[in-house]
Amino acid sequence: MFTGIVLGTGKIKSIRRSGRAASYVIDGKSVGSKLRTGGSVAVNGVCLTVVKKRGRVFEVQAVEETLRKTNLGLLEPDDHVNLELPLCASDRLAGHLVLGHIDGVGEVASIKRLKKSWMFRITVPKRFSRYLIPTGSIAVDGVSLTVARLEDSSIGIAIIPHTMEVTRFKYLKPGDRVNLEFDVLGKYVERFLSSRNMRNKIRR
Repeated sequence: MFTGIVLGTGKIKSIRRSGRAASYVIDGKSVGSKLRTGGSVAVNGVCLTVVKKRGRVFEVQAVEETLRKTNLGLLEPDDHVNLELPLCASDRLAGHLVLGHIDGVGEVASIKRLKKSWMFRITVPKRFSRYLIPTGSIAVDGVSLTVARLEDSSIGIAIIPHTMEVTRFKYLKPGDRVNLEFDVLGKYVERFLSSRNMRNKIRR
């Protein structure tokens, strides 16, 4: 479990691809030293297991399903990734509930520099638009953000200077692909209502 409060980035040192899976060696900087082998870490919002660790450098593995649904397969050595440690039971829930289970990938359509922030417009696959509401929560590359603008096929999110500084948003440009995780509460409600409707139809 995560909250989407990304405290820093890491840098891809090397990638080893094997069939339809891949292993990533990451310099975790200040975050990496706090990880442990066998523990979890969110890499661009994807919950992965630390399989090896030495100092602040660690290795994670991604299987075919993960590479298919996320932007991890697009990464190259020297790319920067967002890193988040898992939530402790005693921690404050500063962002929103983030599972690290990516729903799909969006694309940065435009970046507009405002007076004291940046407005990113990100395209969203239409099948996920039902999970979006004005001022609702969304995780973009693992960062907990608020939907500032909502259109048919895209959202606008405002990035403040602090978020720009500590995350990989400062490296993004139009055309880049980003991981999207939608609010889990909405998905549970949808599942509950669809199951109840199905049971009512069977009873009839």
